[in-house]
Order: sequence, then structure tokens, then C-alpha cells
Amino acid sequence: MRMLKRSSVALPNCYIMTKVKEYCGIDVSKDTLDVMMEEKGHQIFKNNKTGFASLLKWSGKDVHFVMEATGIYHEQLAHFLASKGRSVSVVNALIIKRYSQMLLRSTKTDKADAQMILKYAMSNAHELSFWEPLPAYVESCKDISGIVSLLLKQRTALKNKRHSLKAKGIAKSGLLRAVEGSIKALDEQIKELETMMEELIIEHEGVLFDQLKSIPGIGTKTAMFLIVVTNGFKTFENSKQVSSYLGMSTSIRTSGSSIRGQSRITKTGNIHMRNLLFLSSFTAYKYNPSCKALYDRITDKGKSKKLALIAVANKLIKQAFALAKSGEYFDLEYMSVNPALKVK
Repeated sequence: MRMLKRSSVALPNCYIMTKVKEYCGIDVSKDTLDVMMEEKGHQIFKNNKTGFASLLKWSGKDVHFVMEATGIYHEQLAHFLASKGRSVSVVNALIIKRYSQMLLRSTKTDKADAQMILKYAMSNAHELSFWEPLPAYVESCKDISGIVSLLLKQRTALKNKRHSLKAKGIAKSGLLRAVEGSIKALDEQIKELETMMEELIIEHEGVLFDQLKSIPGIGTKTAMFLIVVTNGFKTFENSKQVSSYLGMSTSIRTSGSSIRGQSRITKTGNIHMRNLLFLSSFTAYKYNPSCKALYDRITDKGKSKKLALIAVANKLIKQAFALAKSGEYFDLEYMSVNPALKVK
């Protein structure tokens, strides 16, 4: 019997007992699954339901399946295995990459990747958490968010082209009208999709949505995307984990006396969410008392305004996390008595 940590989505900070005879490392690609087990070796299956059924039959019972998070390609397999009552863990691809580098691995093939995932699972069994599917509304919102992000990129490209045309003196041509029309159409599509997302969030997380919007600096869009990206903060144990997940945590580069790199955010995770938080920090440092005090303290030390705004964005994450866990709304009296919201 082995103790395995269950994902904090449903049961935070608890452990369950599960009988595991063997681990199964899976390297997932678009069309195939490279699978490695210590006793049975290597096998390849199709990345579809037929292949999933063959994998279950081949692997046997009491197996813990471990795979990397590979965009959308691993999700169908994870859902299938979980629906069959099997133990599943989905590990951040960066963790596997760092583990591989630590072992000085030079071979890069699908088979070798599956073997590396298996080695990681066997060596770090105590760190594996059970994967659980996200609520259906979050999955729907994530799909909407992905399309919105794509449309925003297209709109930015068109706005850049519009600026270029105007700089050339092309102000009343059919070309410019075509660009303007495309930008307008994208604006309408983005607005329609964000309205769909807002309706879903109000239906399922209406209270949390209002709580987040009560924070000075966090508007409707930022509140929506925070709920979607973090699953209503249910998958995190503290605000630092949220900052790290969103790529807002700072990375400090110092070593000995020769390396003194500039601190910067890691920029992993959802770029659209980071942009929203950074824009929110401009309002927060003016109207959010805690954020204003933090901003002033940093700039008074002679540090850059950008660094201060990043700190404000992280303060907003901390405040949002505190309200999500406490069930309270933002107000000055609550902020003064809640340690999680005080300026540090």
C-alpha cells in the first residue's frame, strides 16, 4: 500500500490509500502514446479511444499512470483513465525537463521521454497528486478564453498594420477600410465571447465573481479570467502558487560576486492573464490603499515604476486569493484585520 496525495481540487492537504503495483510513464503526442513500464517495457498505442482501451488491457490492474501536461493532447487520455477509476497524475512538462537535465540525459526520443517520466514517477511517488477533471463550465470558459486570446493577437496585428498604413499617408484607401472593418468585426466577436464567458461564471461562481470585482483595480475581465485560469482558486494552497502559475513571480539571478542579474518575472503561464493583471495594477496603485502603499514604498527606494507595478499585480493576486478563501468582500475594515491583505 502506498500513500498518494490527492489533488487539492477536491480534498486539499489530505492523503488517501491506494494499492499500486507498478507505474506507467506515458509520453503523449498528437497521434500516439509512447508507454513505458518497468516490467513490461515499451509499447506504442494510438492516441484515441481504441488505443486507450488497448493500453488498459496491456498495462493490467493496480497501475498508476503518469504523463506530462502537453497542451490538449493529454486531456482525452486523462479523462478516459479517470473515468475507469484508474490512478492518474499529470506532471508539469517543465518539471520533467528539469529532472531530465539533472540526470544529464542526452537522448531525446518519444521512447526515452516515456522512460524518463517513468523514472520520475518512481523516484518522486510522494510528490505525485491525483489528476481530477475540471468542472464543465471551466472547460467551456477555457475554450472561450483560448479563442479570445487568438482573436486578440489578430486584432493587435491588424492595429499595427493600420498604424503602418497611416504612417505611409494612406488614410482613405480601400485597404485601410478593409483593415478597419476587420478590427471592428474582431471587437464584436471578442465582446460576444466574453459575454458568453461572463454568463457562465455568473451562473457557477457568481459570488466569487462579485468578491473579486470588489477589489479596487480588478475589473470584470480580470475577475473572469482569474476565476477561469485558477478554477476559482481551488487548485492552489496559497497566493504564491498562483503568482508562480501565472508567471508573475520574480526570478532573481545572483551567484557569488560576479553574477548580478536584474530581477524579472518568470513569464510562464497565461500571457493574456498577465497582461490583464499588469493593466489592473495601474488602477490599483491609485485607488487600492494597500497597493498604493506598496507602490510608494518601492518607488521611494529609487526602484523602477515597472518593478513597483509588478509588485502591485502580485498584491492583487494575494488579495484575490484571500477573498476567495475567506468568502468575504473587499473593504478597508476587512483589510485592516486580515493579515493576508496587509502591506508587508
